[in-house]
Amino acid sequence: MRPSADDPAPGPALLPIPGRDAVDSHVRVRGAREHNLRGVDVDIPRDTLTVFTGVSGSGKSSLAFGTLYAEAQRRYFESVAPYARRLIHQIGAPKVDSVTGLPPAVSLEQRRSSPGSRSSVGTVTLLSNSLRMLYSRAGTYPPGASRLDSDAFSPNTAAGACPSCHGLGRVHRTSEELLVPDASLSIRQGAVAAWPGAWQGKNLRDVLAALGHDVDRPWRELPAAEREWILFTEEQPVVTVHPVRDADRIQRPYQGTYMSAHRYVMRTFSDTKSATLRARAEKFLTDAPCPVCGGRRLRPEALAVTFAGRTIAELAGVALTELDDVLERTPHESEAGRVLAEDLRSRIGPVVELGLGYLSLDRTAPTLSAGELQRLRLATQLRSGLFGVVYVLDEPSAGLHPADTEALLGVLDRLKAAGNTVFVVEHDLDVVRHADWLVDVGPLAGEHGGLVLYSGPPRGLAAVAESATGRHLFAEPRAGGTRPLRTATGSVLLSGVDRHNLRGVTARFPLGVFTAVTGVSGSGKSTLVGEVLAREVAGRLAEPDFPVRRLVEVDQKPIGRTPRSNLATYTGLFDVVRKLFTALPESKARGWKAGRFSFNVPGGRCETCQGEGFVSVELLFLPSTYAPCPACGGARYNPGTLEVRYRGLDIAQVLGLTVEAAAEFFSGVPAAERSLRALADIGLGYLRLGQPATELSGGEAQRIKLATELQRLRRDHTLYLLDEPTTGLHPADVRVLLAQLHGLVDAGHSVVVVEHDMEVVAGADWVIDLGPGGGTEGGRVTACGPPSEVAASTGSRTAPYLTRALGG
Repeated sequence: MRPSADDPAPGPALLPIPGRDAVDSHVRVRGAREHNLRGVDVDIPRDTLTVFTGVSGSGKSSLAFGTLYAEAQRRYFESVAPYARRLIHQIGAPKVDSVTGLPPAVSLEQRRSSPGSRSSVGTVTLLSNSLRMLYSRAGTYPPGASRLDSDAFSPNTAAGACPSCHGLGRVHRTSEELLVPDASLSIRQGAVAAWPGAWQGKNLRDVLAALGHDVDRPWRELPAAEREWILFTEEQPVVTVHPVRDADRIQRPYQGTYMSAHRYVMRTFSDTKSATLRARAEKFLTDAPCPVCGGRRLRPEALAVTFAGRTIAELAGVALTELDDVLERTPHESEAGRVLAEDLRSRIGPVVELGLGYLSLDRTAPTLSAGELQRLRLATQLRSGLFGVVYVLDEPSAGLHPADTEALLGVLDRLKAAGNTVFVVEHDLDVVRHADWLVDVGPLAGEHGGLVLYSGPPRGLAAVAESATGRHLFAEPRAGGTRPLRTATGSVLLSGVDRHNLRGVTARFPLGVFTAVTGVSGSGKSTLVGEVLAREVAGRLAEPDFPVRRLVEVDQKPIGRTPRSNLATYTGLFDVVRKLFTALPESKARGWKAGRFSFNVPGGRCETCQGEGFVSVELLFLPSTYAPCPACGGARYNPGTLEVRYRGLDIAQVLGLTVEAAAEFFSGVPAAERSLRALADIGLGYLRLGQPATELSGGEAQRIKLATELQRLRRDHTLYLLDEPTTGLHPADVRVLLAQLHGLVDAGHSVVVVEHDMEVVAGADWVIDLGPGGGTEGGRVTACGPPSEVAASTGSRTAPYLTRALGG
């Protein structure tokens, strides 16, 4: 399988290791110590579907990915020419004594990073390559037109991209009304709202004054030509500025360069790496289809070529199921057309089989969920024909309706039947029951986990009393109706909704209750809740008679993009901790402020590693590795800062505490107790206070956000919107989360969740089921009402699964 020009290949195929690995029927791990694993020994049979289970944070991913896949990757890189190794991003060797019997491995993780805007369903699956080749070789060209190479049909190449929008399909523009929202203000008063704040904005105003412009006259009174120049000129004149500052400050002239508001906004929007600055710049721009290509992203020459009477932009915009029908029905005038169309259909088949037929090739990757992206890469692997490898999958059922999970199980069986070994980290009990072999890790999370409780066929787990997985796997479904349904205190009615695949949808969301929105993948759930309902409620919060006073959306986006962001900084707990250290007599005597105890700024941090705690070690032809900082030993702070102790611990040791241990340590400190209690109550007691944001899963990030909200719970009626909050959660953790969500409703708030977990849906007061299918086959309300009524619906694909969850 060749990598696309637009996206990297889904995963490397690794070479086998000679000797015992080539004949051993088991993968044998000895002394695994990665993350929280405690010297794990385990034997796993090859050529099986093996599922790794355990509560969130127990260590199952550390065993499957951090140990097994990492070791397979390390072995592969050892076979690569030493010079070439420097060109490949490599990970360090796992902490394990030995791993034998390990075949080559392919990893399909749920990547937390956001794909680029040019990445799409077509580029991820490589389907775009095949479609472009079809148009190049078998398309209908205008009379006299030259045949185009396949690159000419790609908006991501210079040969194909529309020169006006550079292949993006949309253009960003601004206007005087956007840049200057209040024309009654003068420039000195901040009339040009698009300019930055603080010193940089003052500098631009001072430069304008030095250039001779009246910065104290109301904007609307300035001549039109002058206003045009100030906002839109591409000139960048340099002038000597004599700043006016406080009398006690030194005033030195400097050379200032002018930049128009339009130039500043466009440069910030296109170049900045700060999400905050980009979002601010975006407020001063309008986004419209490119007037040259009409949003189709390609040059006119490419758009003039058709297949089945449609341009490539038109076929890339239809659902994959419809594209497959077009390819099947279209007669082929050449053998090349027939072969290319059949190849394209064979590639579409696995994507449709995995429940993703509602997607179109031009659907951008950032709009896809992590589960959808992983299943797209899995579909690509089905066509690769690899044999004798280990596939390591990270929760492939994430974001899947139970009806779609059945198709996933068929795909996993096909991978195994083709002569491969399939390792799956999973919480979905249907997938767990389907496994040939289980490896259960626990018993609890963090430092209370890291042990293999059981390794064997699923039925044997019933005898392991300390396994949380076993208790749920073999438990009888809880009968519905154990909790009386709540009575709604009001409702929000959405009517005639037309957005994406929603067509004329009317839905009522009751308030003061727990509402679950469900349906197969792509049926329109996230659109209805995350876009339409959220926008409707946000727009009505200012109405005096509207019962909802606050709107809180809790998603699974990372709480930070660098290791410097962590659990303590996000929740505000770190501010409390630093204030406690600052108030100590030793700190006061030295004149230290709170900044002294931050590892993000100079002063108290270790300057050798600049507060990172580790340094990169270059090993020439071997992969670079990271080692604890030789100056601070990984503490992040300099020796002077670490001399100050609170209740016997320095600031680095406090950041090393788990939430559970910190709750006891900070007993009697109300501000800290509140944050820690909220985190522990939502099942995150195993996380360390200084745990980097980059190490957190999407589910953990979402629960941290929810805990942050819970700790500042207000009495005003709040509507909480959550998108699949149980993703990545073990059934035991799901019940902990549900207790918190139902507690919010009992406190007088409203909760709406987009969810596939039938236990969550069965416990709701109101259910809205969308479908019946995905994409163009969905977008309708197939059933709504209490869970028992939806379970009895004949037109709902959710009904049979909900019936089972209700104990029916």
